[in-house]
Amino acid sequence: MANKLIVSLSPHVHSGDSVQKNMYGVLIALLPALLVSFYMFGLGAVVVTLTSVAACLFFEWAITKYILKRERSTICDGSAALTGVLLAFNVPSNLPIWIIIIGALVAIGIGKMTFGGLGCNPFNPALVGRIFLLISFPVQMTSWPTVQQWASYTDAETGATPLALMKMAVKGDTTALSQLPDTLSLFLGNNPGCVGEVSALALLLGLGYMLWKKIITWHIPVSILATVFVFGYAMHFVDPVKYASGMTHLFTGGLMLGAIFMATDYVTSPMTHKGMIIYGVAIGFLTVVIRLFGAYPEGMSFAIFIMNAFTPLINTYCKPKRFGEVVKK
Repeated sequence: MANKLIVSLSPHVHSGDSVQKNMYGVLIALLPALLVSFYMFGLGAVVVTLTSVAACLFFEWAITKYILKRERSTICDGSAALTGVLLAFNVPSNLPIWIIIIGALVAIGIGKMTFGGLGCNPFNPALVGRIFLLISFPVQMTSWPTVQQWASYTDAETGATPLALMKMAVKGDTTALSQLPDTLSLFLGNNPGCVGEVSALALLLGLGYMLWKKIITWHIPVSILATVFVFGYAMHFVDPVKYASGMTHLFTGGLMLGAIFMATDYVTSPMTHKGMIIYGVAIGFLTVVIRLFGAYPEGMSFAIFIMNAFTPLINTYCKPKRFGEVVKK
């Protein structure tokens, strides 16, 4: 008699996870960084964030209804709002509203809906918007307001970011690294930068929340941070005047934001733990390479974008063996 697979009657045990639950879980994890950005950049951070979220929600609704002709709107699942917050976190707090709206259109229209919507996009939509803006509007995207100008927006006083100082050191300025803020300031976020990237502490709180809620696993963020730390210190030992330490690399730029909230995107990251570690190590390595030897001071966005393209290949390489499969020799 053939063996039969016996399945019990419903209801079955399930995890309770859903797209909506996980998306809003990530938004909750972003709250500490959002509050710090409001404190550090004041009105500018508020305007940029609200504009970005509203524009992303509008474009997702409009494209779904009038271009894709779908009856059911997806703006309530949290993915468009999350894209809006992440896009805002990746731009300066004095960015003009019209540029933010263009970035939202590119992120939702090209980065997401062109491929069929959530679950079909090969690249992180917020990264698509950010990279498009960086290439199209380099002056506006590299003008960094200094912190604690609460009432200022477009007329905020600007200053050099820690990444800019690190790039100056690589190019031969022997005094640049000595001008970097102290480690505590970098950790807390008391320095110029993008809206949501400046406070490593706030972003790490978000990481702790997502690990606690099991929204993500540790493999991608830890492998990225460990690679940057080791590679950064290796270069620092080669030439401490020219190259910043691994610890400085960890607390500057979009490294924490990218490692915790963008590289871990379900759709664009590998599915297996082995694949996640390969993916994370490659992102960390590429980030330091671009920071030290590339044209741009920051390499995190480009590193994640490049590895998004390699995700299908990594999934194929790390595909788990099917239960009961006989491997031919």
